[in-house]
Amino acid sequence: MAIVVLVLWMFTAAAGIYVLVTSNLGRARPAVSPEPADLEAQLAPSISGAGRRETRRAARDRWDPPSLAAAKSAPVVPGFRSLMEFAHPACGIIGLAFWLGYTLVHARPLGWIAFGLVAVTACAGLSWFAANVRAARRPDLAEPPPSFNGRVIALHGAAAAVTLTLAALTALIARG
Repeated sequence: MAIVVLVLWMFTAAAGIYVLVTSNLGRARPAVSPEPADLEAQLAPSISGAGRRETRRAARDRWDPPSLAAAKSAPVVPGFRSLMEFAHPACGIIGLAFWLGYTLVHARPLGWIAFGLVAVTACAGLSWFAANVRAARRPDLAEPPPSFNGRVIALHGAAAAVTLTLAALTALIARG
C-alpha cells in the first residue's frame, strides 16, 4: 500500500509541476502601488449595472486619501500568494521524501511525519487556491491574476485528496 501512495504522490507532484509550468506565474509581476481611481470611473455605473449602494460608496470613497485607497485595495496578508507559491510545493516535496523513507524502511514515525506534511501541503494548497480565486475576482488590474488550467487543478486536487486519505490509512494500519 505504501508503494501505491508513493506512486500516487509522485503523480500528484507531476500534475502540480505541470500546473506551475503552464501558468503565468513565471512571468514577472510588476510591483505597482495601487493608485486611487479617477472620480468619473468611480461614479460611472458598471456594465452589469451598479446599484445605488455602489454609487453612494464610490461617491463616499472619492474623498479617501491615497494611503487609505491603497490600503483598501491591498491584499489582506501582503505576500501571502508568494509565500504559498513556495510553501505548497516545498512541503509536498519534503513530505514525498519522508514517504519514500517510510516506504523503504517502514518506520511508523516517518509515515506519520509524511502524513502531517501532506496535510499541511493540502491546507497550503487550498489557501493558495482561495487566494488566487480572490485575486481573480478583484476589479483592479494593477497585477494580473494567475491563470491555471482548471481541469489540471481539479485533477491535482483530487489526486492530493486520495493521497492524503491513503497515506492516513497506510500509516494507521502499518505494523512496526
